[in-house]
Amino acid sequence: FSEKEEILLDVTSRFWFTYRKNFPAIGGTGPTSDTGWGCMLRCGQMIFAQALVCRHLGRDWRWIKGKRQMDNYFNVLNAFIDKKDSYYSIHQIAQMGVGEGKSIGQWYGPNTVAQVLKKLATFDRWSSLAVHIAMDNTVVMEEIRRLCQSNLLCAGAAACPPQESEVLYNGYPEEAVVRDRFSLWKPLVLLIPLRLGLTEINEAYIETLKHCFMMPQSLGVIGGKPNSAHYFIGYVGEELIYLDPHTTQTAVEPNDSGCLPDESFHCQHPPCRMSIAELDPSIAVGFFCNTEEDFNDWCQQIKKLSLVKGALPMFELVERQPSHLSNPDILNLTPDSSDADRLERFFDSEDEDFEILSL
Repeated sequence: FSEKEEILLDVTSRFWFTYRKNFPAIGGTGPTSDTGWGCMLRCGQMIFAQALVCRHLGRDWRWIKGKRQMDNYFNVLNAFIDKKDSYYSIHQIAQMGVGEGKSIGQWYGPNTVAQVLKKLATFDRWSSLAVHIAMDNTVVMEEIRRLCQSNLLCAGAAACPPQESEVLYNGYPEEAVVRDRFSLWKPLVLLIPLRLGLTEINEAYIETLKHCFMMPQSLGVIGGKPNSAHYFIGYVGEELIYLDPHTTQTAVEPNDSGCLPDESFHCQHPPCRMSIAELDPSIAVGFFCNTEEDFNDWCQQIKKLSLVKGALPMFELVERQPSHLSNPDILNLTPDSSDADRLERFFDSEDEDFEILSL
């Protein structure tokens, strides 16, 4: 109880993305509202916005109503505004999802939104993130290190001549891109799509899930109830704490002075709760590792989790790619990937139909 105000301030400081109406039509002729279909897309925005907050503002940053915010705050917010040229807008997510077999206005699962966000992040030069999606319930450390240390290939200035394509949008400073190009570790966003049961969550995973929320690298969890997505940020007792996107607000436009009113992007009432047992088994867990030390610390914590009595590991942490798993190239998709047929089985495992056969 003594920490209640501090906890509520932490919750309020998260970006809260909800259904919106009256935004520019998606694709020019599509929907002008995402009410009824965009909840998982909004949850994907929330977990990714938390990664950008950790990247550009720091995990200890707090939003206080009426207080003037720094430029980086609005740079993060602008990346999610409901317009076609924002990096992670509902427009971009919906249109990029078409390439994953999801028509505009169709409901996404956690895996699909994770795959789409990974592709969109490649355009976000300002954040310069390494986004890794761990498939097959397996996190391969070697793959992540190779992805995050890719800047080492450009250690010499002569090896990285300026490219004409590096025009930045949304007013992001060009020097940030130059500085990050020569860093030794690209900040990691790790998303792990999981299925923790067939029709309901296996209670053997609950303690492990709780421990994930306690890690300093945690971004939270996207999931929810069937066809009703939530962004889970913590727990108390046997209940999960979450932000709910199922509120329709009017799309926000800059005011006469050019400032963007931001109060509707922060949940200023106590967060929602639900029993862990009600959680749909199809989820995606998120972590952010700003440095290589953060990643090494996260690996150590995951290894210790396997020793917790009564806690079943939700995923496997391995040094190298096991031979029985998919081609590692699948983990490094680019926006130009056209091998849709070969990749199809890697997407939307949460939407598969299960048939119980009697012997």
